[in-house]
Amino acid sequence: MISSVRGTVLHAGAGHVVIEVGGVGMAVALTPEHALGLRVGSEAFVHTVLIVREDELSLYGFATREELELFDLLRGVSGVGPKSALGVLAQLSPDEVARAVTDEDDAPFRRVSGIGPKTAKLITVSLSGKLLPPSPQRRAAGVAAPGADVVQALVGLGWPERTAGQVVDEVIADSAGAEEGTQALLRLALARLGPQRTGGTR
Repeated sequence: MISSVRGTVLHAGAGHVVIEVGGVGMAVALTPEHALGLRVGSEAFVHTVLIVREDELSLYGFATREELELFDLLRGVSGVGPKSALGVLAQLSPDEVARAVTDEDDAPFRRVSGIGPKTAKLITVSLSGKLLPPSPQRRAAGVAAPGADVVQALVGLGWPERTAGQVVDEVIADSAGAEEGTQALLRLALARLGPQRTGGTR
């Protein structure tokens, strides 16, 4: 089992990258947002899962362990293959998936290519009780999450929006309700993201 890959990005496409590991280029399927957030020539670290089939070996990669675990849960749902599971993660953040499951709302899943109404409903049923509840910062519709400016700043620095949003949520939660300005939140978020960029696991 290949559980992670660290190396130099040789190629970055809309839905995959090639990462050189020990002189070997490994093709890794990613969400388009994640793939385009990586830079050719830079070092990348991705959590991975190897899908073994009779006619192929496919490596799927994720920015966070949470996304990888959600990918595995989605693949456990009848009718959801690895490509469809990655398609869900391409359109929905783990927080949005958790909210849809909590609300028993299958509409977000029906919008994913390759997932029909029956499978979408089955996802909400099968994942019920298996996911962390959606973060309180994003629970109320129409209310901007604290740290939105920090998320945009991180995106401007090249981080995928989904990864930036998750880390900012974690930093805010760790502050235990203390008031933090934008600059302070940005410093804390960068400190947490730094090891990921250079090959750590956060």
